[in-house]
Parts: sequence; structure tokens; C-alpha cells
Amino acid sequence: MARSITPPRPAPAEGAGRQPLAPLPVTDSAPRRSRRPALFAVGVALAAVGGLGAAYFVHQAGVRVEVIAVAHDIPAGKLITSEDLVAASVIADPALHPVPVTRSHDILGKPAAADLPAGTLVTNRSVRTGQPLSAGKDTVGVLAKPGQLPAQALQAGDGVTIVSTPGQQQDDKAAAQRPSTINAVVVQVSAPDANGARVVDLAVAPVDSPVLAAWSSTGRVAIVLKAKS
Repeated sequence: MARSITPPRPAPAEGAGRQPLAPLPVTDSAPRRSRRPALFAVGVALAAVGGLGAAYFVHQAGVRVEVIAVAHDIPAGKLITSEDLVAASVIADPALHPVPVTRSHDILGKPAAADLPAGTLVTNRSVRTGQPLSAGKDTVGVLAKPGQLPAQALQAGDGVTIVSTPGQQQDDKAAAQRPSTINAVVVQVSAPDANGARVVDLAVAPVDSPVLAAWSSTGRVAIVLKAKS
């Protein structure tokens, strides 16, 4: 019996019945990140504040102020005048307390509290405050040579005794007597001259000022520093 031969069916092609894949789009830009405008603004503000702060401190470090300085050496007790002072420009420093030039009226006419070297910045402690030493008294200038005053520097406010020393023509009996004395207070002391002599301004009672002036004119005086209690 004859058999019919059925030719084999061709195998279905691979991928038959599947949809073709679409090509991926190609772009030149990378994916963008989401931005936070608030954080960006805060960063800019902080940077600005920091820059302003740095600029402020740099500016403050260079601020200069006009203050009072000593033009030349001022001995203790000398009444300060405008010729004794000079304006100086210095960088502001909270550790220093110089007197500004706008307050020069607080310094002029007052005695120096201590020896003030040239170039020293004037402070409130550079001068004596309160009632003048010569208030109610006369002031007499006495020229004292070395040997007529103590080697210890006299300061304004020191109590001293002025002693009348005998002259060369006085006899031994007069020289042996107790010398005349006058109590006084040092007002100021000048700088020494070429011979080492100094003028000492002394505040004395009005009744004693003529006598002290007469003694000073002859040069027969000695200044004794009183012991401090």
C-alpha cells in the first residue's frame, strides 16, 4: 500500500511573532540633578558675611587715632604746657589708654606725676589731679646747685625744709647757732643746666616767701628732704 509522503514544514524563523526593539535615544547631555535654591542662597549669604567680617577686622587693625605724646623730657612736678606736648598718630589698641588730642584740656596746666621721657604717650596717670600744690601758698623758685639738694630726685608734693646756710664772713659763733629754716612743698623741678644746677619751685606760706626769696638771691640755702611718715 502506498504511503503519501508529506513534505516537512519549514521551521518558523527565530524571533517570529516578536515586536522589534526600538533603538535607544542618544543625547549629548548628562542627566541633570535637582537643585535646591534655598541652600544655594544660604551659602552665598554666609560667604558674603564672612567676607565682610574679614574686611572689618582688617580695617580695624589699621585704624589710627590721634593721641597726646611728650615732645621732650618733662621732669616730675612741672606744670605741663602746650610746648611740652605733641600729637601722635598710633594704631588703636585696647591695651593702651593714651589721652586723645581732643582731651588736651585735661592735661594742660597740671603737674607731671613722674618724669616723662620724650616720646611717651600721655595717659590720665601722667599728671596729678586734685587741688594744686600751691593753692593758698606763694611759689618761690630756688636755684640749687649740686650739694644744695639731695641726690635723691625730688618729686612734686615732697615736703622739704629750706635751711639758711652761713656765709663766709659770718663768725664762728653765728655759724654755730641753730640755722633758720622754712618748711615748703616741692611744686616742680626743672631739668639740670650745663653746671648741674636745678630750679626748684617751692610752695611756702605767704609770710615766708619774702625771706625765702632773699635767701635764694644769695645762694645760701640748702634743701632737706623730709622723712615720709
